[in-house]
Amino acid sequence: MTTTFQFNLLAVAIGGILLTGCGDAETNIVEKDPIVEDVDNHDDHDHGDDGYTIESMGRLAVLSGESAEAVVFDLDNGDLLESFSLTHDSNTLKASAGYRYAVINSRAQDYVGFIDSGLWRENHGDHLHDYQQEPVMSNYELVSNSRPTHIVNHDGQMAVFYDGDATTGTAAAVQVITDNDISTETMALPGIQYTMNMHGVAEPRGEHLLSTIRRDDSESTSNAKVLPDQVGVYHLHEGEYELEQTLDITCPDLHGAAQNSEVVVFGCSDGVLVAHQHNDEYEAEKVANIAELGSLRIGSVYGHEANESFIGVASAHGGGEAILVTIHPEDGEMEQLDWQPMENASPISYAFSFNGEHFLILDNQGYLTILTQHDHDGHAEWEVAGQIDISQEDITAMPEGMSFSMTVAQNDHFAYVADPFAQHILQIHLDDMEIEGDIELGFSPAKIAWLGIAEESESDHEHH
Repeated sequence: MTTTFQFNLLAVAIGGILLTGCGDAETNIVEKDPIVEDVDNHDDHDHGDDGYTIESMGRLAVLSGESAEAVVFDLDNGDLLESFSLTHDSNTLKASAGYRYAVINSRAQDYVGFIDSGLWRENHGDHLHDYQQEPVMSNYELVSNSRPTHIVNHDGQMAVFYDGDATTGTAAAVQVITDNDISTETMALPGIQYTMNMHGVAEPRGEHLLSTIRRDDSESTSNAKVLPDQVGVYHLHEGEYELEQTLDITCPDLHGAAQNSEVVVFGCSDGVLVAHQHNDEYEAEKVANIAELGSLRIGSVYGHEANESFIGVASAHGGGEAILVTIHPEDGEMEQLDWQPMENASPISYAFSFNGEHFLILDNQGYLTILTQHDHDGHAEWEVAGQIDISQEDITAMPEGMSFSMTVAQNDHFAYVADPFAQHILQIHLDDMEIEGDIELGFSPAKIAWLGIAEESESDHEHH
């Protein structure tokens, strides 16, 4: 049976405390003193036998498509916990590396901000201790570099790649940050300062950071002047990343990256670059494009720690036709992925489930395709397990500039899909392939992100 939670944001605005601000003006935020609840005194959530852990479905951050506003919901009961006015009008949304914070990124304004979900876990040595409080806007911001664009999470680390700006002569940069850095408002973050601008990407990997290198235009194999074509291996020494190795295989028009426990994969116009880790050294190999891709380049890559294979998305610059491929780095092979789309369907969002058992494709026709892995000829292949129609509206009437969006829980087999037409968010159980919940919003959502206490043994590592 579908459970529906309905909310009246106007009533919440009148009865509750809202943080106010408009446009690009500075927002003065008066925060309530955080009330940290010991799980022994918590009434709404179950906790484990150890008395320290909270059993919670998590929280959901929702970015409005109608105003510079974000809201946070409690997924256990559907309550709207808090609403936040944002400093800038144009924003993107994703979760931090530890899933405690909603990351608000305004590329054009050189701004990265954070909303504390109020639900997190700390390692106290002899036990794990969970905490719960009301969501609050953090005073901590990243504003010292230009054009934050690609934000990548892996194993508790988040790498923010700043493209820089050729017009102002501002060079590209990278900063690596953890949830603890956000909570302690750490000012000196490890990173890289380049000497020129580039549209690049960085993959954090423990003490290493694999980050793109843009060569002089006369030497570069990239068609676009802002795209890099090499990868450098940087090692953290005394709080700074130093270049220790430049991979010897080029990657023309490099865009998109992902990793698992063994390798890091970068998208290129002629295939993918695979970096195999051998302790502190990396060995590079190229998996060439298959004939089915034609002139399309792989510009997005998706991976998961628990899976040997990767998913690549090949498309022309600027969008249009898209072909999905499965990449098998261990075999040096690539094959087209048949995801059996409906007529005229184009993918708009992708995600792995929290344990890597499912790969999800959300398309512009309002269908969620769920794929699972099956063994075939010695390696796992992705096959369609089912499709869910998540909208009953006329797709051609989609509000201008808006689309469906998706996020996945990191502690259970749930996905959440936001529908701007119906102004609600659907909760979908991936194993049952059924819609089990419906959160009514009262506004059109632009982006959503799951926040909370992730399953310790598995995590989702992706970049797009």
